[in-house]
Amino acid sequence: MKPIGHLRDLLLVILSLCATTFSFSLRAEKLQVLPRSERTNLLVYLDAHGEMRPVKSKADWLKRRATILDAMQQVMGPLPGKSKRCPLDVQILEEVDCGSYVRRKLTYASEPGSRVPAYLLVPKSASKSSKAPAILCLHPTHMIFGNQPVVGLGTTNLPYGAELAERGYVVLAPAYPLMADYQPDLKALGYQSGTMKAIWDNMRGLDLLQSLPYVKRGGFGAIGHSLGGHNSIYTAMFDPRIQVIVSSCGFDSFRDYQHGNLQGWCSERYMPKLKNYRPEEVPFDFHELIGALAPRPCFINAPLRDSNFQYWSVDEVVRAAAPVYELYGVPGNLRVEHPDCEHDFPKEMREKAYRLLDENLR
Repeated sequence: MKPIGHLRDLLLVILSLCATTFSFSLRAEKLQVLPRSERTNLLVYLDAHGEMRPVKSKADWLKRRATILDAMQQVMGPLPGKSKRCPLDVQILEEVDCGSYVRRKLTYASEPGSRVPAYLLVPKSASKSSKAPAILCLHPTHMIFGNQPVVGLGTTNLPYGAELAERGYVVLAPAYPLMADYQPDLKALGYQSGTMKAIWDNMRGLDLLQSLPYVKRGGFGAIGHSLGGHNSIYTAMFDPRIQVIVSSCGFDSFRDYQHGNLQGWCSERYMPKLKNYRPEEVPFDFHELIGALAPRPCFINAPLRDSNFQYWSVDEVVRAAAPVYELYGVPGNLRVEHPDCEHDFPKEMREKAYRLLDENLR
């Protein structure tokens, strides 16, 4: 498979995203949400008069996609704008030789008054004359070790960041807010959710990767397990620079999550506003999010014995999203695997994900 060539489609998505971000504050109180019975039917949209219309073109679909982004921000809070895009001011705290790559512990300024701890893994083969593709590597929930495990520290059962660096990728693994040693004051910074803070931190992380002279241009990958699995989806929704998405054990439908008990999603570090909704009333769901990733390749790992996210619900999400990928002519870009294991990202699945990244980013 060649790198994604849908430049015109990507431009349309970027323009749609810009328009949505600009107008969100004016439209949030008037948000039009499709009836619940139509929420899993992605090939319909509401026109300017509130009438339901069929999606007959990519331009029609982008109207529906814009309402999905609006709905996300109704729950997560608005995506920050230019006022928060300050100089990154990268500060390297530690550098360790890991054999084929160098691991740097650093912080970067994602916005005024907030610095994000992160690890940057740089293959020794990467240089100005031999640029390497780059990956945003997002960690699962870990209140003690935070982002350390994905780079092979703390606990080493899911070192996908370290493995990707060994394959020749530049890897950035930022911390998630309100976990381990990263404790930003969300309210003081103006955030309504830890989810939106993480999205913004991740987008600034992409700015960091984009600034490095040894990083290949043309788009990045995003990979994550559990918390990182939905974090990669959320970030890709708002940043089209992410060209390939890997989500392991990251979601099922809000309606199906823990038999309709959304409490696990409602803490300050996630989306507190979800407390205001019954599962069937949440303004968006993962059917729409996965569809809205199209036409970008998306690999989903959904184990058969995952007690957190139900594999059969993931299949329903994928079936609903598939028509959008078909609209773009790339049905094969949406892939789901069901290993016979619990809430895990086994080596075999990681290897399949890495091959997808290789096919599209090298």
